[in-house]
Amino acid sequence: MGTITFLNPEFFWLFLLIPLAIAWLVYKRNEQTATLKISSLDGFQATASWWVRLHPFLSGLRLAALSALIVALARPRTVDVSNQTKITKGIDIVMAVDVSGSMLAKDLKPNRMEALKRVAADFVEQRPNDRIGLVVYASEAYTKTPVTSDKAIVLEAIKSIKYDNVLQDGTGIGMGLATAVNRLKDSKAKSRVIILLTDGVNNAGFIEPETAADIAKQYGIKVYTIGIGTNGMAEFPYAIGPNGQFLFQRMKVEIDERLMQNIARKTDGRYFRATSNSKLASIYAEINKLETTEIEELKFYDYDEKYRPLVLLAGLLLVLEIALRNTIYKSFL
Repeated sequence: MGTITFLNPEFFWLFLLIPLAIAWLVYKRNEQTATLKISSLDGFQATASWWVRLHPFLSGLRLAALSALIVALARPRTVDVSNQTKITKGIDIVMAVDVSGSMLAKDLKPNRMEALKRVAADFVEQRPNDRIGLVVYASEAYTKTPVTSDKAIVLEAIKSIKYDNVLQDGTGIGMGLATAVNRLKDSKAKSRVIILLTDGVNNAGFIEPETAADIAKQYGIKVYTIGIGTNGMAEFPYAIGPNGQFLFQRMKVEIDERLMQNIARKTDGRYFRATSNSKLASIYAEINKLETTEIEELKFYDYDEKYRPLVLLAGLLLVLEIALRNTIYKSFL
């Protein structure tokens, strides 16, 4: 039946009457036709015309009409459903990403920066109804992508993140946070969120992280902070070799977790520690669940009733049976 549905499928139980009707017709078949008893048929020539053979089908017309009425009572119909969504509470999100040289450390695979880019891109694709912006920072900070609903632009910006020494090396957490706050302070969204990621300690910039956190709190902006890096030692770049490639050596991982926790607590956010690729992915997945966008979905149903042709068919079958019984088979022997 494909896309056809039934409004009153309970009427299909009436099909149990069909076998009873057939049994009744078989039982009463001898009373439906006149009979003549004689001692011998030798003097009669058999004349089995096609009218005689068709006579039992009169009852079949009535049964077919009854079946059509039962299906009609079940109300067959097709439905065309159209959806319309309305975002009732949109979220504006800015990702502030540390792009200092230490983000090339190899404790995440292939390195911290590439691991972050993959996870951040997945996060953006899972937020189709929100606006997202991107801020990058080292010792200074700048807006790579303003808050926008165009996910293609954001994804391309994330893909292009790299360590290119455009920004003076260092980690200005306060600079990155303040720049992100500046992108959101005039936002009209119901909820405004910053995801601040770093792999080190604040050692550059002229804005203190605590000051930037106070500003975020003043504007009602929630900050989720992420410290990225394994516990213990990791391979860090320390110089560039004659061939232009980075040289690596094992060094201690240092992340100012207390500072990141204070920023998150002050702005009603949360602090996370990403020590591996899988942990980083799970952190973004958790943030994705914590910051949900309320969407109102409206469904419109267009029903096309199919019972009318069945009622007409049942009527035609009954009219045909009545017409045959009162004309051709009226005096049928």
